Amino acid sequence: MELKNFNESRNIIEEVAAGSIAEELEIKAGDILLKINNESVKDIIDYKYLVSDDNVLLEIEKPDGEIWEFEIEKDYHEDLGIVFTNPLIDRAKSCTNKCIFCFIDQLPPNMRETLYFKDDDSRLSFLQGNFITLTNMSDSEIDRIIKYRLSPINISVHTTNPELRIKMLNNKNAGKIYDIIKRFHEAKLEVNCQIVLVPGVNDGKELEKTLSDLSKVYPTVESVAVVPIGITKYREKLAKVEPYNTESAAEVLDSLKVLQDQFMKDFNTKFVFPSDEFFALSKRQVPDYDDYEGFPQLENGVGLMRLFQQEVEEELSKLKDTPKIDKKYIVATGTLAYDYIVDLFSKIQDKFTDLEIEGVPIVNNFFGEKITVAGLITGFDLISQLKDKESDGIFIPISMMKCDEEIFLDNITVDEVSKELGTNVIVSKVSGKDIISNLILGVN
Repeated sequence: MELKNFNESRNIIEEVAAGSIAEELEIKAGDILLKINNESVKDIIDYKYLVSDDNVLLEIEKPDGEIWEFEIEKDYHEDLGIVFTNPLIDRAKSCTNKCIFCFIDQLPPNMRETLYFKDDDSRLSFLQGNFITLTNMSDSEIDRIIKYRLSPINISVHTTNPELRIKMLNNKNAGKIYDIIKRFHEAKLEVNCQIVLVPGVNDGKELEKTLSDLSKVYPTVESVAVVPIGITKYREKLAKVEPYNTESAAEVLDSLKVLQDQFMKDFNTKFVFPSDEFFALSKRQVPDYDDYEGFPQLENGVGLMRLFQQEVEEELSKLKDTPKIDKKYIVATGTLAYDYIVDLFSKIQDKFTDLEIEGVPIVNNFFGEKITVAGLITGFDLISQLKDKESDGIFIPISMMKCDEEIFLDNITVDEVSKELGTNVIVSKVSGKDIISNLILGVN
């Protein structure tokens, strides 16, 4: 170990994993990572790439300013056990687009500042599965993705028509997307794509052309999700667009079914998957479990209802007798999935003696009635619409919560809702096992 004295970038270490190489070397929380293999560490991607080797030269600054240098021999890809104060190390890159469908641009004023941050960071796509547009990246940053083989990467495509994409994203660089994807194809990276569909804009023939283009770079593009635009009541200064309705949603499903059949013949995969919202809007049954091919686009709401139903039915089949649960529960959901939720929970109710479950569709007054998904229901709307209902508990999906917090989008906490309604609010994963377990445990 060699001691030096110099000062460089501030990659602060927050935690050292027990039993790790870093702990053995007496690296501590509060130490600062300076360099790996004599190269500065710009962000978490640099870090992961540089420490993957079996011989690593590490420079660490201690709190007193001394620089400790370590020569480390380890297994290839073995982690050092270092956790940073900022998971990215670097500041997350924000999106400069003005997309006609952007939900953040449709938020009401005076909400928590972090809700207005639009990320468009390839590192978050790689680390957390976020979908990005790639419009705000230089050629060198694209080269870096290829060099480091950041994969899978999730891309918000929307259209491969250059002029239309520039218009939809209001960004002069947006038209390069298909050329970038073809570069990823040449590098044999893995890509998943998302299309936010806007009626009369990128659907119809434009959608067919986009999917045809993306299919030409299969299997680099492994799957494509198609989701409908969400429209709040806060669009006064934004482009005028209409939501999908029963008829237009059915037309989308019909056109996608034709393409799915062709892709199945060509690639033995459906390749493109419409979100559950299209099925709910069109009043059609969701496809069978196997039709989702392992649910590659679950985070886009593709197959979530079918997977949930499958899990519930599996958990119910495991019950050897008919448990007695003399309680009444309310299941709060969005208006879009209300019929589906009522049908599913009636099956649960029938399996338990004396159990009563009431599904309640919550109208979204906070964002506007055109927002019908459960994940955007607020605490205020729950309180105002459930205040006259008596129950032993209210089930809500975890999707109503902000990430890692028991707080709704309007900053009302679960505890506050529970106090206002005089009953327990049960935050449940959209999981058959979680739902059935909570019922059997008698949450109250």
